Parts: sequence; structure tokens; C-alpha cells
Amino acid sequence: MNKQELVDAVAKETGLTKTDSAHALEAVLKHVTKGSKKAPVQLAGFGTFKVVKRKARNGVNPATGKKIKIPARKAFTFKASKNPKY
Repeated sequence: MNKQELVDAVAKETGLTKTDSAHALEAVLKHVTKGSKKAPVQLAGFGTFKVVKRKARNGVNPATGKKIKIPARKAFTFKASKNPKY
């Protein structure tokens, strides 16, 4: 399912227009992204979104076989709940 299909499904289920559904989805995604920078965002029955720090490490370029240094970075992760409610 892509974003447009999700907007269509939300519009059908809620009776909102597709434009209103798109705005609502954008707002939810914006606040989940922004909120998880500060602390994990937990949605009961769905899962947890959070930002984790990845350490710098050594890697190998698969095309050339040369060793490269991969810098430290932050990554956005999602962990599904054990018993999702659908």
C-alpha cells in the first residue's frame, strides 16, 4: 500500500474528503517524526517509533572490494507490537 492508497482508505472509512484525509495523514506523520526525536512514540496495539544512534564502523564497497569508513548517524526505527490490533 502506498501513501495515496492509504489516503483513499482513510477517506472511505471516515467519510472525510481525500484532501482532508491527506492533511490528517501528513499531520500524524509529521508529529510522529518530530516526537520521536525527543522520546519514543508508542501507539498502543500498533508499535513504537524511535530514533537510534548507529556507531561509526568499517565496511566494504561491494563494487570495488575496497574498505570504507561508514560514519556514525541517526536512524529512524519502528518496532511492531507483539499483538497488533486490527
